[in-house]
Amino acid sequence: MTSIHSIQYLRGLAACAVVCFHVSEQFGGPFNVGAAGVDVFFVISGFIMWVTTAGKPADPWRFMRRRITRIVPLYWIVTLLTAAGILIKPQFFYGHFFSVANFVGSLFFLPVLQEGAPHPIVIQGWTLCYEMMFYVVFTLALFLGERWRFGVLVGALVAVVALHFVLPAGYARAFTDPVVLEFAAGVVVGHLWLQGARLPLGVTLAMVGVGFLLLAASPLFDAGMARALYWGLPATLIVAGAVFAERARPFKPASLPSFLGDASYSIYLWHVVVGVLATGVVLRAGLPAVLQPATILVVTLAFSAALYLVVEKPLNGLLHPQRAKGAVKASKAAAAGGRGMMSQN
Repeated sequence: MTSIHSIQYLRGLAACAVVCFHVSEQFGGPFNVGAAGVDVFFVISGFIMWVTTAGKPADPWRFMRRRITRIVPLYWIVTLLTAAGILIKPQFFYGHFFSVANFVGSLFFLPVLQEGAPHPIVIQGWTLCYEMMFYVVFTLALFLGERWRFGVLVGALVAVVALHFVLPAGYARAFTDPVVLEFAAGVVVGHLWLQGARLPLGVTLAMVGVGFLLLAASPLFDAGMARALYWGLPATLIVAGAVFAERARPFKPASLPSFLGDASYSIYLWHVVVGVLATGVVLRAGLPAVLQPATILVVTLAFSAALYLVVEKPLNGLLHPQRAKGAVKASKAAAAGGRGMMSQN
C-alpha cells in the first residue's frame, strides 16, 4: 500500500512534542500539552494496525511476533541503560523508581503501579504497556473472519474500558483506562480510510485546526475529565483530518519531517536518558540559565534521532531483513517517481 506521509509527519511531531513537554517540565515551564503527543501516537497506532492488516490473510502469530521484535529489543536496551543510570546516579533520575520487581516487571510490560498507573523503569514506557495490551487484543481479533473483525475489535476495546469502572484497584483496572479508546478511534479512522471515504479539503483542514485549538485550550477544561476526551478527541481529529487531507490533496514529502517520523520511536524511548546526559553537559558548560532549556532540547532531539541511525535502524535490519530489503526497493522506487511503503509504529 502507498505511503501516508501525513502519518509520518504526525509521528515525528508527536515525539518532538513529548520531548518538549519533558524539558518544559524539568524547568517548570507551561508546555504540559506536549504530553498529548502520546495520545496522537495511540490514535496512529490503531490506524496503522488496522490499515496494514485489513484485506490480507490473517496470521495472528506473525503479527504478534513482528510487534514484539519491533518494540521489545530497543525498549529492553533503553531499560537496561536507564536502570544502570538510576543505580549509578539516582539523583539525576528524578521521578524514576528502581527495584528488582519493577525492573523485571518493566521488561515484560507489567511494572509496579503508582497511583493506579504503570510506572516502569523507563518512565515514558508506560505507554508501551498499553500498546502491548492493544496488540494482544488485536491479535485475538485476527483469529476472526474479516467480516466480524472490525466490529468485534472496536467492541472489545470499548468493553475493556467499561470494565475500568467496575474493577477494583490493581493491574486489571490500570490496563482498562479510558485512554484505550484512542486505539479504537484510530481503528475507526483506518476503517473509514480503507473504505475509500473522502472529505473536502477545507473540512479536513478545519478538523486539524480544531484539533490543535482544542489541545491548546485543554488546560481550561481538563479538570475531572478523562484524558481520552480532553486530549484523545483532539488527537483523533488531527489524525483523521491529516490523512483525509492528504487523500484530498497528495503532496511530496519533505526529508526532515519524514526522517523524524522514522526516528520517532527512538526519539521517544531515548530522550529521557539522553536528556539527563545533556542536562549534565549543559550545566557543566555554565551556559546562562535562559539558554539552558533550548540547548538541552536541541541536544536531546539531535542525539535521540541519531540513535535511530546508530541503534534502531541496524537492529531492525537484523531482526527484519526482508523488510529492510523492501524498504531499499521502495526507496529506489520513490526516487524514480514511485511511492514508498507505509512505515509502521
